[in-house]
Amino acid sequence: MKNILLTTTCLATLAACSTAKNQSQELIKKPNILFILADDLGYTDLSCMGSKYYETPNIDQIAQRGMVFTNGYAACQVSSPSRASILTGKFPARHGITNWIGEASGEDWRKMNRHSKLLPADYVHNLTKEFVTLPEALKQEGYKTFFAGKWHLGEKGSWPEDHGFDINKGGWDAGSPKGGYFSPFENPNLPDGPKGENLEMRLAKETAKFMKENNDKPFLAYLSFYAVHGPIQTTQTKWKKYRDKAEKMGISESGFAMEHHLPYRLHQDNPVYAGLVESMDDAVGLVLNTLKELGLDKNTIVIFTGDNGGVTSGDAYSTNNSPLRGGKGYQWEGGIHEPYFIQIPWMNLAGKKCDVPVSGTDFYPTILDLAGLPLRPDQHNDGVSLLPLLKGGQIAERSLIWHYPHYGNQGGDPSSVIRKGDWKLIYYYDDGHEELYNLKSDLSETTDVSAKNPEIASRLLSELFDYLKNVGAKFPRKDPEYNAQAEKEYEQNIVDKLWPSLEKQRKEMLSSEFKPDNDWWGSVVTKD
Repeated sequence: MKNILLTTTCLATLAACSTAKNQSQELIKKPNILFILADDLGYTDLSCMGSKYYETPNIDQIAQRGMVFTNGYAACQVSSPSRASILTGKFPARHGITNWIGEASGEDWRKMNRHSKLLPADYVHNLTKEFVTLPEALKQEGYKTFFAGKWHLGEKGSWPEDHGFDINKGGWDAGSPKGGYFSPFENPNLPDGPKGENLEMRLAKETAKFMKENNDKPFLAYLSFYAVHGPIQTTQTKWKKYRDKAEKMGISESGFAMEHHLPYRLHQDNPVYAGLVESMDDAVGLVLNTLKELGLDKNTIVIFTGDNGGVTSGDAYSTNNSPLRGGKGYQWEGGIHEPYFIQIPWMNLAGKKCDVPVSGTDFYPTILDLAGLPLRPDQHNDGVSLLPLLKGGQIAERSLIWHYPHYGNQGGDPSSVIRKGDWKLIYYYDDGHEELYNLKSDLSETTDVSAKNPEIASRLLSELFDYLKNVGAKFPRKDPEYNAQAEKEYEQNIVDKLWPSLEKQRKEMLSSEFKPDNDWWGSVVTKD
């Protein structure tokens, strides 16, 4: 009898252990995903990525607890194409959204009075419903899906809820916060809060609310900040903090220099932008703390990245991406190189870095793989799972491709780019010339070595255009009405008028007397 009881007890214990093991395996098979996407955030705009000016302790935690991909890239130098690539796993040339949605193309470009040599290529203006997006793939496997923040992938009928998200808080046509960063938001999909409520904190609260209400099932919470896109705004308290910090670090007399077409910011010393960066970081902190309070932090993958480089030229001329050249809208590294962190609680990734070049297209297959779900190579055509790299292994060498047949309003040129290994080739449509850089030895892209390496340049150029031809990419065309003298006068006006105006504005913003308006963009009731 004693033996029978002992056997029964052992069997019960084994069954319980087996059940616990199965539950544990199921837990890891279907983790939650928190995907955080910043807008217009530069590669060095985080303290963990080298900034001595901006303070981002909460985002830094994600980097410290996860793997940092030092060669992480956005799929485009402007927002809409990159965002579509994250959701589809396709490079922009393949999905067709090659510019930010709303920008002029073809003959309409002449209305911009830029007097350019080329008419930019046409592009797709709504995310195609034929694609199975990442949220749709997860939804089919039992995930609850949530979106908060910037969408900018089409008009009504092509909003988040039309592409796999169960809930949409704030995503619509616009690519910038129409009402600014304080309520009233002027957003049809985000009811106004109390006057002066901070937009990024509101998006974080909506995300936290979703997680609290859906903590009994696997979820995708996609927090897509409007920050740090212009118009940049902050509170008086945060402005003063960073204005004083800039003074302590030493304010340079000159703040800008000329790139090819526009002035670019030389220093990270914009106190309004710094305050906006910190506000976004505060919002990230709220969401991370909510995960911990709910006990979800042990089973939630946290990803953080950006959609394109920091704005050095154009828009609000907000930051500097040194040692990277250029910024948003540019074909150089400053336009496409991004913070790229993946934190997985059951993997020991803390402090680990990976130098393999990776892209925003890779998130789709990587998330499926981490969730134990089948990959969809017919959908994420240009993305690969990064799980082998996260485990300390390797992935096959492949090329990353960018196709931007447009003029950036930040100063970039119509171009296509290919990176393979350490080599990066840029092809310019204006005049058909190429630039070749070895990024291992010249990350700042100071020396074009195409003349010294003609075979490498030729091989990369051939591969680049084979791909573009294969996916049916569209190209710019010469403008028969091009007027070289008009273009020269336009660009001289930038040097004579815009550049001095930017210098004056910078000094005003760093002055102790700076006051943008009577209520600091409506933020008077916001608590710092």
